[in-house]
Amino acid sequence: MSRTVLYNEQLQTRTASPSPATLKSPATRESRPVPTRARIRTVALPTEHGGWGLTLEPVALGLLVAPSLTGAFLALAAVAAFLARHPLKIVAGDRRRRQRRFPRTALAEKFALLYSLIAAASFVGALLTAADHKFLYVVAFAAPFAAVQLYFDGRGHSRKLLPELAGSIAMAATAACVALAAGWTLAPALALSAVLAARFLPSILYVRAMLTRLHGKTVAPLPPIIAHVAGLACVVALVVIKLLPLISLLPFTVMLLRCARGLYAPREDVTARRIGFGEIGYGTLTVLLIAAGQQLGF
Repeated sequence: MSRTVLYNEQLQTRTASPSPATLKSPATRESRPVPTRARIRTVALPTEHGGWGLTLEPVALGLLVAPSLTGAFLALAAVAAFLARHPLKIVAGDRRRRQRRFPRTALAEKFALLYSLIAAASFVGALLTAADHKFLYVVAFAAPFAAVQLYFDGRGHSRKLLPELAGSIAMAATAACVALAAGWTLAPALALSAVLAARFLPSILYVRAMLTRLHGKTVAPLPPIIAHVAGLACVVALVVIKLLPLISLLPFTVMLLRCARGLYAPREDVTARRIGFGEIGYGTLTVLLIAAGQQLGF
């Protein structure tokens, strides 16, 4: 093959395949269609599975065992507040980047405002329809924990252990608020939040340990194990004083065994996605069994 033919083939290849500089040029980026739907979804909806579980489990448990209009308003306020966190984190993160605004910033601001208005309107609806306002005591208790989480969100450190634990306690309080709104007395209502906190806190430690291991780092299995034992002990105490049904012990025993097996005899096919969906499954099992036990008395 002659040099002329080789030169022509190389020239055609370079012409057909744009150079990296061309791919990175502003003109090329602007000519590409912007995936509007995907961008809206990533701004409007949080992607972490754990956050959905921490929000929906208290809402579901409260409404299953103590349904009421006021409780529905409180549940909607809690879900809207959870949804508002994600666009608020985007806005705060963009502002930390030398006060720069990106195309997603304005969209995030709109969704944050929308969710905040829904949360505020739902909370006002709860206040107007409530026979009494005992749930405000639980709201006041949960507010500092929610403030801790929001503070770390604003600084871009929402993945640290402290805000995750504080946020889980704040969301667990939703179950007690919903039960109080339906006319429950204080002790049984608080037991609903206590049992969820006893599930959330050990599970957070377990998930963090498993994810740390997936990144090739060494983890100490004892703290998550101790936390699960303490959670099970808390549930035993609530069952003994008849604030929770006996069947509540089942999911906590299963989760303790899951923790021990996951940390001491991990499977090779474990992934972050599998861990996340697994926790959703354990949370759903916990809520359904406790709700069934409350309704059927076992």
